Amino acid sequence: MNKRSCIICGRPLNNGIIINGRGICKKCEERIVGCNIETDFYEYYKNCIRRNLIGDLLKGEDLICQDYHY
Repeated sequence: MNKRSCIICGRPLNNGIIINGRGICKKCEERIVGCNIETDFYEYYKNCIRRNLIGDLLKGEDLICQDYHY
């Protein structure tokens, strides 16, 4: 069985959400949802998601994304 860990905190993933095979634990999910977008925490969460999810989605794919900037 493949053990998954949270892409934000690195703890074992016992609950939470799975997106494209990667997981975010329930605690981090709640922190993200309740986070003020003007904080460093928001930037940290955004960068973790970008690094772990967006990169995997775009690797090896011939995607044409118009007006997409992050």
